Amino acid sequence: MKKYRIALMPGDGIGPEICETTKQVTEEVVHHFAPESLEWVHLPIGWEAIQQKKPPLPLETLDELEACDGWVLGPHDSASYPEQYRQSLNPSGAIRKHFDLYANIRPARSVSSNPYSKKAFDLVIVRENTEGFYADRNMHLGTGEFMPHPDTALAVGVFTRKACERIARSAFELAMNRNKKISIIHKANVLRLTYGLFLESCRKVSADFPEVAVNDFHIDAAAALLVRNPDEFDVIVTTNMFGDILSDLASELAGSLGMGAALNAGTRKAMAQAAHGSAPSLSGKNVANPCGLMLSAGMLLQWLSRRDQNHALLQASVALQKTIYQTLETRGQTQDLGGTLGTQELTDAILLQLREDQQ
Repeated sequence: MKKYRIALMPGDGIGPEICETTKQVTEEVVHHFAPESLEWVHLPIGWEAIQQKKPPLPLETLDELEACDGWVLGPHDSASYPEQYRQSLNPSGAIRKHFDLYANIRPARSVSSNPYSKKAFDLVIVRENTEGFYADRNMHLGTGEFMPHPDTALAVGVFTRKACERIARSAFELAMNRNKKISIIHKANVLRLTYGLFLESCRKVSADFPEVAVNDFHIDAAAALLVRNPDEFDVIVTTNMFGDILSDLASELAGSLGMGAALNAGTRKAMAQAAHGSAPSLSGKNVANPCGLMLSAGMLLQWLSRRDQNHALLQASVALQKTIYQTLETRGQTQDLGGTLGTQELTDAILLQLREDQQ
């Protein structure tokens, strides 16, 4: 059995708490299907690195990431970093750019026993992760924002055919393993060249997947439909900024942003990273919802299983997701979901459910 080196970067705020509980749960489920196959590598980022007199993303951390099979990244609080680091890419953005993690996969699934989930749904948003209108990702040097006049600010959006087609292909491949239904979200009626290129590229790729039913929506119509009938969607493919916004909306519709799982994937590497932030006001209070990062770790296991044709990791991934949702349905939920369990108490309940299922 291959030994997998998994980097664990706790980050800031609630990061150390949810990273530790994610490690506990991931170790438990993998040990059942593939004993002794994980090796954790602790790497500093954010305030942990700054307190060691290093930048938020030390060069040695980047070097170590190259030597690992996959990574789990906790949230970071880059707004609180010393001034000299605030103009640089934040740690997650720098890692994504350095390793060309072009696909940001963000699932959202409702919890039926949760009072905040208004409708049952299970969807995945496939977000292009390298271009668009986000200034930290669309320039070779510098940012995509500039001010030709003190009272005028401009932003440059970048859309390339290569990036549009490869994210579309990732989405269609995912749709083939789900319900063979995909929705392209864009704004080509107004931004005719940029979003027009995105829409055209997605339609071109769709020709290679005739079994997949395809529709498309303008972003405003998609957001309204997502609120009203989220079960209308299965796989959504969209651009960087639209994917960021829609995935947060979908997580809230599922009950809480704390459920927001995500995987940043490229052709060689992948990084589990929950969609939510570091929530510094919740740090150390044992109230954070760890499920987003746990589910992200499960997505990483699934990605590694496909990369290496490792059926044991696929089994572990499926079991992890199933157990998390089963625990939420039957054993309780964290406060953000309307429950009373703390971070560690929910983790203990998930571990207990895993052990009972494995008997």
